Amino acid sequence: MKKLLSLTRAAIDKYNMIEEGDKIAVGVSGGKDSVALLYVLSRIRSFYPKHFDLVAVILDYQFNGESQDFEVLQTLCDNLNVPLVIRKTNLWEVIFEIRKEKNPCSLCAKMRRGILHDVAKEQGCNKVALGHHADDAAETFMMNLLNGGNIGCFSPVSYLSNKDLYQIRPLVFAFEADVERAVKRENLPVVKSKCPADKNTNREEMKQFLAELEKTYPGARKKILGAMERGHVSAW
Repeated sequence: MKKLLSLTRAAIDKYNMIEEGDKIAVGVSGGKDSVALLYVLSRIRSFYPKHFDLVAVILDYQFNGESQDFEVLQTLCDNLNVPLVIRKTNLWEVIFEIRKEKNPCSLCAKMRRGILHDVAKEQGCNKVALGHHADDAAETFMMNLLNGGNIGCFSPVSYLSNKDLYQIRPLVFAFEADVERAVKRENLPVVKSKCPADKNTNREEMKQFLAELEKTYPGARKKILGAMERGHVSAW
């Protein structure tokens, strides 16, 4: 956990992600990345020189028309002294039943991000924190390059002018292995995704591609991130 705390603190400081008086909505899916982000930010809050508040936000997709059980995450939030907001949505119905999307991830990401931003504003937040880590960044860069022919990635910090919100990604210096170790060491609760497309996406294919690439070119992910920083790609 010390390593994850250190890497998160480094990203926050380098990109000025947190300012005095911020109220940050943490998007929590229940997966290891978002749960680790919530836990780490709550720990950093106790010693960071700039005071900030947190609100955890869960979107209930209501897969198959049923609400998901987030009791373990409610208990975690209670223990961390972080208020939790659970917003029921009709995302599953719209994407899988009404539109019957063959490639649902893009539309789902756009819709859930919009709902998350709305909840953040309702809660008086000025920032939204997402759990994307270094592996996600390398995968996104390669997906943009190979699928769209573009050089780009998500930014560590971005301003959403239509919502007057800042979007931050405090885990961008941490790799997935760092997150996994921290979650296991702290015995953090993880809620398995019920999404029909889980583990069957273009991102999962890119994850496997980069894993194979690492066998021939060790450290490929780190080199991609280093190149993005040196080239100032997408504000890295």
